Amino acid sequence: MSEVFTKSMARNIYFGGSVFFVLLFLALTFDTTRATPERDNHAAMTEQVALGKRVWEENDCIGCHTLLGEGAYFAPELGNVYRRFGNSTDAIVAFIKSRPVEGIPGRRSMPQFNLSDEELQAVAAFLKYASEIDAAGWPPNIQG
Repeated sequence: MSEVFTKSMARNIYFGGSVFFVLLFLALTFDTTRATPERDNHAAMTEQVALGKRVWEENDCIGCHTLLGEGAYFAPELGNVYRRFGNSTDAIVAFIKSRPVEGIPGRRSMPQFNLSDEELQAVAAFLKYASEIDAAGWPPNIQG
């Protein structure tokens, strides 16, 4: 190999690398569009689930919790909370309702949002929906 790095060599490396990464990007895009329908869960999307997502966003739940790895790490991951609570939306609703208004002294705790029964059921339905998404094994353990 020559000890001199010429302008034409640099140009060839630049264009060769650019072509390689464009082709890699196209291959990964194709693979994603092929695999997404198999992992999609649109059949379970209902008005109640959509309401639950709105309540989730309006109360900034992701400011403390993670959902499928996205969000803050202050409170537990909720991608598998439906399974953690024994596949029961009623248990999720009961847990959220049981939060004391003033919190638990001496430790961090979830605030009481005073949600209506409809909103509580919707949040539970949303968390059930999220737990049924094929997240390729995330979260890695049942504790979240």
